[in-house]
Amino acid sequence: MSDENDTQPEGEGDPLIVVEPLSRAIGDRYLTYALSTIMHRALPDARDGLKPVHRRILYAMRELRLSSDGGFRKSAKISGDVMGNYHPHGDAAIYDAMARLAQDFSVRYPLVDGQGNFGNIDGDNPAASRYTEARMTEAAEALLEGLDADAVDFRDNYDGTLREPVVLPAAFPNLLANGSAGIAVGMATNIPPHNLDELIAGCLHLIKSPNARDETLVDLIPGPDFPTGGVIVEPPANILEAYRTGRGAFRLRARWEIEELGKGQWQIIVTEIPYQVQKSKLIEKLAELIQTKKVPILADVRDESADDIRIVLEPKSRNVDADVLMGTLFRQSDLETRFSLNMNVLIDGVTPKVCSLKEVLRAFLDHRRDVLVRRSRHRMEKIDHRLEVLEGFIVAYLNLDRVIDIIRYDDAPKAALMHEEWGRDFVRATSEADYVSPLPTERAPDLTDVQAEAILNMRLRALRRLEELALLKERDALMEERAGLEDLLDREEVQWSAIADELREVRKAFGKGTALGARRTSFSEAVEVADVPIEAMIEREPITVVCSAMGWIRALSGHQPLDKDLKYKDGDGPGFVLHAETTDKLIVWGSNGRAYTLQASALPGGRGMGEPVRLMVDLPQEAAIVDLFVHVPERRLVVASSAGDGFVLPSDELLSGRRAGKQVLNVRDGVTALAPVPAHGDHLACVGENRKMLVFPLSELPEMPKGKGVRLQRFKDGGLSDLTVITLSEGLKWSDPAGRIRHEADLTEWLGTRAQAGRMAPRGFPRDNRFG
Repeated sequence: MSDENDTQPEGEGDPLIVVEPLSRAIGDRYLTYALSTIMHRALPDARDGLKPVHRRILYAMRELRLSSDGGFRKSAKISGDVMGNYHPHGDAAIYDAMARLAQDFSVRYPLVDGQGNFGNIDGDNPAASRYTEARMTEAAEALLEGLDADAVDFRDNYDGTLREPVVLPAAFPNLLANGSAGIAVGMATNIPPHNLDELIAGCLHLIKSPNARDETLVDLIPGPDFPTGGVIVEPPANILEAYRTGRGAFRLRARWEIEELGKGQWQIIVTEIPYQVQKSKLIEKLAELIQTKKVPILADVRDESADDIRIVLEPKSRNVDADVLMGTLFRQSDLETRFSLNMNVLIDGVTPKVCSLKEVLRAFLDHRRDVLVRRSRHRMEKIDHRLEVLEGFIVAYLNLDRVIDIIRYDDAPKAALMHEEWGRDFVRATSEADYVSPLPTERAPDLTDVQAEAILNMRLRALRRLEELALLKERDALMEERAGLEDLLDREEVQWSAIADELREVRKAFGKGTALGARRTSFSEAVEVADVPIEAMIEREPITVVCSAMGWIRALSGHQPLDKDLKYKDGDGPGFVLHAETTDKLIVWGSNGRAYTLQASALPGGRGMGEPVRLMVDLPQEAAIVDLFVHVPERRLVVASSAGDGFVLPSDELLSGRRAGKQVLNVRDGVTALAPVPAHGDHLACVGENRKMLVFPLSELPEMPKGKGVRLQRFKDGGLSDLTVITLSEGLKWSDPAGRIRHEADLTEWLGTRAQAGRMAPRGFPRDNRFG
C-alpha cells in the first residue's frame, strides 16, 4: 500500500510530455538550429554554388517559363511562387536575394535579367517587387540545363505537394564564377567571383592532369575577377597560399588615371572602385577627409558618374605628387579594401569544409560526371523505349493488312495484337524506288503492351510506304547513338572527354571573347608610398592663432600684430594670441595635466569667431585651458602643479593623435597644472602663494615622460604660484606694475636646494606673484 504523501513527478505517465534535463533539451534544439542554418541557409553547395533560396528562385522561374529570350514577369509573382511552393520564408528576403542575382555590380555573371530599378552601386535599394519584372539569363539556363533528363535528384518541397531539385546540374563552376558569402553558426564563408574563361581552363587542365599542382592552377586562375573591376595588388605568393589553403585575403584598389587640364593643371579620375564599396559612402568619406583636413593636399572631390564611374579628385596644387595623394587616400579611405577569402562550402551538399581551389574544382567536375552519367542513362532509357515502339511499327508495316483487319473487326484489338504471331523479315531500302515489300518468312514473339498501344495510336496518314523508310533510318540512328552511350558509360576517359567538350561549349558562350566574359580586374604590384606626415602635405603659410578666454579658436592669415584689437563673442574676451605656421602642431595644455594636440592647418578660418576647442578635443568642462603654444621638437620643458610638484619633460612627449589627449602631469583633486616653461638655463626660480621665492639648480629635477614629479618648494600654507628657468649669472628680471624692467643680479639670498621653503621675494616683485 502506497503512502498518501507520495507524489508522482509532474508529467510522468503522460505520453505527450517528455521530461529531460534542460541542458540536453537546449543543446539538442540549438544543434538542430545550427545544422539547419549551415546546410539550408548560409553555406553554398560546392556543386552548383547556390544556396537553397537562390536554387529555388531559379527553379521557380523555370517553372514559370521565364526563358532568356521570352517575356518578363512581375517580381512579385516570382517571389510569391517561390515562397508559396518551395521557400516558406519572408517574401522580402526572397525578393532581396533575387534582386542581387540581377545586379551586375554584385554578381559577375548575373542569373536574373531584371527590368526596372534593381538598385545601384550607390547603395540605393531596389524598387518594390510590384514595380519590377524579371526573367532568367543564359547563364541561369546553363545552370538548369539537364533537369528534364534526370540529371539530379529531386525531393519533396516543404509541404510534400511538389518536387524540387536537390542541386542544379550546373554547366559551369558557378561557386567560383559568382562567389558567395554567408554567416552560419560557428562558421562563415566568403568567396570572391572569378573569370569563367579562366575557371574552365583550370577545369580542363584538371581533367587532363587530375594530380595537377596548385601552382599550375593558379597560373591558369591568377585571382578573382570582380564585377566592378579594380586592381588587385596582393603579392602572387599570398594569392597562391590563399588558394592552396582556402583562407587568405586580396588587397583591391580603385583604378585611377591622371587627366591633363592644360597649363600644367591636372586632376585624378577614378574609373573603377573596389567590390562591395558603395559609391555614395566613398564620396562622403573623401569629403570628410577634406573637411577635417586629414589629407591637406586634396582640394575637392566630385562625383560625375553616369552609367560609368567617374570620381574626380582635385589636388590642392599642381605640384602635388599624384602617387603620394593616392597612396594617402588608399590608406585612409575605401579606395583600397581587403577582401577576405574563406572557401567554406558544403561538399556533396552535406559536409561543410574549407576547401582549396583544387578541391572546389574537383567537386564541380565530379558533379558534372554524375550529371553526365545520369543524363546518359536517362537517354538510353528513352532510346530503348523508342526502339521498342519502332520495332512494333516496323512489324505493323510488314503485316499491315492483318493489323488493319484486327483493328477493324476484333472486339479487343490490343489483346489480339499482343497475341498474334507476326512476320518480321524485310528487305532494306535506301529510297522509294528501291523499296521491296517484305515477305513474312519467320515467326516472332508477341508484341509488347507498349508496342500494341503505339500501333493503335498510329495516325492513318502515317501508313505510307515512305514512313517505313523513315522508321528504319530512325532506328539505325538510335542504335548508333545507343552504342555511343554504352561506350561512354563503360569508359571513364570518354566521360571526361564529353565533359571537356561541354565546358568548351560554355566557354564559347561566356568566355573572354564575349563582352560579359572579358576580365575586368587586373593585377599590379602595390606602389607603396612612404607614410608622408601631414606637415609635408601642407603648404607652409604664416598664421596668427587666436584663442578666446572661453576657448573659441581660429586662425588669421599672416602674422598679425599680437596686440591687434580683435573681435570676440559677447561675454568673451582675449585668451591666447600667438604666431604660427600651417605646418605647426599646437599644444593645448589643460589644468588637468593633459596635453592635447591640434593641427594648425585644421583650425577654422578667421572670418568668423572660430570654433570651440572642446569640439576638437575631449577637454572636460571642469578643466580650463592653462596654456596654448606651438610644439617645438626636441625641446625640454618644466611642468609643475599648484601643489609644488614638477619635473623636466621632453616636448615630444606632449604629442598625441587622440582626441582625449595624453595625461602628462598627474594631479589630484583641487590641484591644477601650471603653464609649462622652457628649460633654457641652469637654475629654476619658483615663487609660492606666500611670496617666498626659491632658486635651485635645474639639474636637481628629474627628466620624466609623465608622472607626478618631485617636490620643488615646501610650503606651510598655499601652494606654488609661478616658476621660470633662468641663467644664474644673468640674474632675475621681471616687470613691475608700471611696466619697468626690474633686475636682481645677485640671487645668493634665495639660492638653495630643491624642496626648501625659500625667502621672501625681492623688493618690487609683482603682487600677483608672477615672473611675467
